[in-house]
Amino acid sequence: MYRTSYFFTLGIGVTLLLTACMGVQSVVPNPRTINLTSSSGVQDVISFDVSTDNDKIHALVAGKLSDKTKLTVVRYVSSEDGGQHWNAAVDIATDSNPIAVRGNDVQIAATGDNRVAIWQTKGEFPSMGPMVSYYSHDAGKTWHKGANPAVDNNGDQAHIDVIADKKGIFHAVWLADPEENGYQSLRYARSLNGGEQWQASQKLDDSTCSCCWNTLAVSPSGELNILYRDMKPRDMALMQSSDNGVTWRRTSTVGTFGWQFDGCPHIGGGLAVDEHNVLYSSVWTGLDGKSGLYTLRSSDNGNTWSTPQAIGKLASHSDIAVNQQQLAMIWDEREPDGLSIFSAQSKDGGSTWSTAQRLSATGIMATHPRIISTQHGFLALWTEKHNKQPSQWMVKMLDE
Repeated sequence: MYRTSYFFTLGIGVTLLLTACMGVQSVVPNPRTINLTSSSGVQDVISFDVSTDNDKIHALVAGKLSDKTKLTVVRYVSSEDGGQHWNAAVDIATDSNPIAVRGNDVQIAATGDNRVAIWQTKGEFPSMGPMVSYYSHDAGKTWHKGANPAVDNNGDQAHIDVIADKKGIFHAVWLADPEENGYQSLRYARSLNGGEQWQASQKLDDSTCSCCWNTLAVSPSGELNILYRDMKPRDMALMQSSDNGVTWRRTSTVGTFGWQFDGCPHIGGGLAVDEHNVLYSSVWTGLDGKSGLYTLRSSDNGNTWSTPQAIGKLASHSDIAVNQQQLAMIWDEREPDGLSIFSAQSKDGGSTWSTAQRLSATGIMATHPRIISTQHGFLALWTEKHNKQPSQWMVKMLDE
């Protein structure tokens, strides 16, 4: 999803710069890598999202059914064994004109038998339009169209995220400019009835970066956390609510780089919370001399953060997950012959990391990875494209 902004081009180089505690190990993807493209019935995947609820994996995928049709379908799939096997896909909408690209992906959240799916659709202008939402109250078997979370504005809403808390409340965030100020603001709404209707939306930050995705996370204590890219400087910021989304506060800057940039890098961040309410994040900055991907942690509910730990200067899109004291991080990294997916794990809260492992094959364009924690271990997901072939949806179970 691109708006009127300056475009930021990542530098291309051949030297992989990693921290002293992290190296690169090139390996052929093992048999635990699964191509989910055919299983979902979507032949050319343009967007996906994944979430978990009680160790069940919920995924949303958007794409073309074949190279002979221009119709775009959005489907729901799920797994109950850590991603080894997937249930039959269920159509949510066909040809709903979604604006679904990597970085502005379709979104899915679940709790109990309730499911909520949200994505942006095409409006009056190219690459701009309102959200649509769909809900299911029967564990994803049937779906119904719900209200737009931006109930007070049917204009342009993008870079959405949605999550469900333990009380069964669904929370959605997005970027919008209903006042037509020429820049985006961070908006929020919640649903108390499983996504059928949404309460009046709130403006949480008046000015943000226009084209970076937002990330929601719920702490075990019930705290709501939003990681987003701020306007000035273009560092990542943390917004929090301790009363189920009624009121919000901007808690901190996540990685105080002081990056002044009049444009948009199209790169958001990753956010995870462990059972002790410790927050972990992966953030990217384009600051001269420090450009690259970093990981941080906060042991005081996001008020302060550790010194950013560099992951790689040529790494960009990332995600992070936690399982007790075990962390897993995933990212894509520019290489001379393409874009590859790497991951690493930490068993000491992010102080040190294992040798980076290549998850994708070489010589392809693999991008925008996601990682989740299940009772079976960590599961990595991404899309990749071979030359002029359709984009494939890849899933890999990671060894601990």
